[in-house]
Amino acid sequence: MGLNFKELIVKEEISISELRGKVLAIDSMNLLYQFLTTIRSADGSVLTDSKGRVTSHLIGLFSRTTSLMEQGLKLVFVFDGKAPEIKRKTWEKRTQVKTEASLKLKEAEEAGDVESMKRFAARTAILTKEMREDAKKVIRALGLPIIEAPSEGEAQTAYMVKNGTAYASISQDYDNLIFGCPLLIRNLSIEGKRKKAGKFAYQTVKPEKIELKKVLKHLDLTLDQLIVLAILVGTDYNPGGVKGIGPKTGLKLLKAYGNDFKKIFEEVRWKENYPDLKWKEVFDTIKEIKVTDDYKLEWKKIDEPGLISLLVEEYGFSEERVTKRLEKLKELNGKSTQQGLSSFF
Repeated sequence: MGLNFKELIVKEEISISELRGKVLAIDSMNLLYQFLTTIRSADGSVLTDSKGRVTSHLIGLFSRTTSLMEQGLKLVFVFDGKAPEIKRKTWEKRTQVKTEASLKLKEAEEAGDVESMKRFAARTAILTKEMREDAKKVIRALGLPIIEAPSEGEAQTAYMVKNGTAYASISQDYDNLIFGCPLLIRNLSIEGKRKKAGKFAYQTVKPEKIELKKVLKHLDLTLDQLIVLAILVGTDYNPGGVKGIGPKTGLKLLKAYGNDFKKIFEEVRWKENYPDLKWKEVFDTIKEIKVTDDYKLEWKKIDEPGLISLLVEEYGFSEERVTKRLEKLKELNGKSTQQGLSSFF
C-alpha cells in the first residue's frame, strides 16, 4: 500500500549485525517490486536476458538475499495470496496509471528524452506470475522457506511477528503497522545505499527499526485509531484517501473526536469521496484480514546445481559471479559450524 506515514513515524537506526541469527519475515512482493523499479538500464528500461525476458528482479533477489545470508540473517519469504475483494478497484487504478505511463514513455522515446524515459519506465513495472515463480525457484534453491499467505503478504508477516515465529517484518512500506506488526525493519540493505526509483542516483540509508508500541505512544493513538488514520490518508482499499486530508490533519481529527469514528467520517464527507464504499468495510477488511498458521520454517542446504541451471544456463547470469557468491556462503557456513553456532542451511 505504501501508507503516507513517514512524517509521523518514530524510528531508530540500527546495524545489520543486530539482526544476526534472527528470523525475518520478508514481504516478498514489496521486495521484488523494489528491484523492478530500481535495477534498470541507462534509459530506465528493465534488464533482460538474450531472449528479452526480464531479469531485474532475479538480479536483485540473488544479490540482496545472498548478501544478507552472509550476515547470518534467517530469511523467510512471504508471498501474497488472494487479495480482498475491495482491492480490485486499486488494481484498476494501478492499471490505468501504468497505461498512462506507458504512453508517456513512448512519447519520451520518440523525442529522445532520456530523463523522461527513466521516470516513466519505472512506473510501468509489472510483476507477472512467471516472474514470481522464477523468484520462488531462486529462493528455494537458496534453501530458504516460503510461505504462501492466504491474503495480504504484509498481514501474514505481521502475524508471524505477533505470534513470535519471526523477530520482525521486512518491508519498505508502513502497511504492516496497521495489521498490528510489533516490529518493522526498513532499508535492509548491505550496501548502505538505495537507488532512487526512476533515477540513476543513490541515497545513503541505514536499516530502521520501527516499533508499533512506540509509534502508538508517540501519536497517543490506539491501533484502531491508527487504522482509521490510514483510511483517511489512503490505503490499498481506498487509494488516495479523503481529498484534502493528510497525516497531520487526520491526526487532529482523531484528537478531536477520539473513538467516534462515525463522526470523523461524517466530518470529512466520506460518502462524497467514496459513494460506493463504506469506511467500515475498509476498516473491517484490515482488522479481519486472513492469516495462517499452516507453515513450517525450515532452512535447507543450498541447491547449487539448481541455481546454476536457472540463473546461468536459463537466464545467462555470469557463472563466475554466481559460483563465487555461493562459495563464500559455504565457507561462512563452515566457519559457523566449527565455532559451534547453529547453521541454517
